[in-house]
Amino acid sequence: MVDHLRMVIHLNETQIRTLEQVRAVLDGTQALVFAPATDAGARCEWIASVLKRFRYGHLKRGDRGLLLRYLRRFGGFSRAHLTRLVLRWLDGSNLVSPKRKAPPNAFARRYTEADLDALAEVEREYGRLSGPATVAVLRRMYQLYDDERFVRLQQLSSSHLYNLRRSASYRARHTVRTKTRSDPKGAAIAMRRAPTPENRPGFIRIDSVHQGNFRSDRGLYHINAVDCVTQWEVVASVQTLAREHMLPVLRDMIDQFPFQILGFHSDGGTEYINYEVADMLEKERIEFTRSRPRHCNDNALAESKNGNVVRRQFGYSHVPASYAEQFNAFCSGHLNPFLNLHRPCLFGTEVPDPRKKGRTRRVHRHKDVMTPLDKLLTLPDAGSFLREGITVDSLQQQARSQTDIEAARQVREAREALMDPIAVEVRARYGDVWSYARESAA
Repeated sequence: MVDHLRMVIHLNETQIRTLEQVRAVLDGTQALVFAPATDAGARCEWIASVLKRFRYGHLKRGDRGLLLRYLRRFGGFSRAHLTRLVLRWLDGSNLVSPKRKAPPNAFARRYTEADLDALAEVEREYGRLSGPATVAVLRRMYQLYDDERFVRLQQLSSSHLYNLRRSASYRARHTVRTKTRSDPKGAAIAMRRAPTPENRPGFIRIDSVHQGNFRSDRGLYHINAVDCVTQWEVVASVQTLAREHMLPVLRDMIDQFPFQILGFHSDGGTEYINYEVADMLEKERIEFTRSRPRHCNDNALAESKNGNVVRRQFGYSHVPASYAEQFNAFCSGHLNPFLNLHRPCLFGTEVPDPRKKGRTRRVHRHKDVMTPLDKLLTLPDAGSFLREGITVDSLQQQARSQTDIEAARQVREAREALMDPIAVEVRARYGDVWSYARESAA
């Protein structure tokens, strides 16, 4: 019987006659509910029948390993003991050894083979329930329905149930292999690795900066995105990190970059690591990566820009979330053009390290200090990376429309016009505890 949705197949194990079927069972693409035997002797006979069916002695080395994995999974023996059984079969010996008497001081078993048979029957019919639910079924079978097979199992605890499930004798009675999940929500969001731009613009690193809380009032958040190669930077502001606020701002930030975005790298914050952001990036064919544990440099570029740019512009004091729209307009209209067209950045150059052979170190030369636009223009065939409708000439004309000092003065005046009324309002609300650096412009 085949279930079209889950691809669960109930079949006799003897129908597994090809290595492709064995591989499908082991990979989980074909589910198998199978109990080869209840005692060691019968399982040895089953192992011998499988070895004979697949002509183990004539298989290649890789195929032998595949078959041994199959026998170990469903045979219930350890790897070492299974190897001994296979060697005995190859020598033509009988796999079933004479029964040995139990040692006189063996511990008494509380749950017998019949109890394991009854437990396996319950789990075959119900499926693999949780421990408390399975224990409740065992108790009800005896107390409500007077089934004598469950007289001992009615006292089974949830913790010992898991011990029985892990035992080889029980796994020989009840083994379930299900199809590998293909649901995208079962997979991890974003790949854990550093971006690999390979000297191509469009691989951005992104991070969040909180503008502080005061008592019960939440402050707004700044979102800072920086390109790995050119250090082209886009800053935006949101009321909260909730998805209804983040998604529109992220789309707008991606559109503000003059080149096509190819990669999106973040830390493990839930404002980025969620299915809505992943779906948005997938529609744009943008590679989604996230920082790795114990690799603090994966997102170091965005972290450094948080202090050198965002904090220098806005300080550390609390700003109510209700001002997020005004701050976002200031970033898109004044701050972002200044950062990318008029503010120089340091770019490192890899040189051989004379102290360590075969290693390189990064140096910052005076000629490598340039604006993000200048860095973009130094790339080979820079125009091929730009979005449709944006040209190198248009970017250069925008940069030459005002001098660097004029652009810096414009940003400072716009920032003061934005934050001075906020300072008055917040001081009236909270007292003289609010301040920001008016002379902090770059």
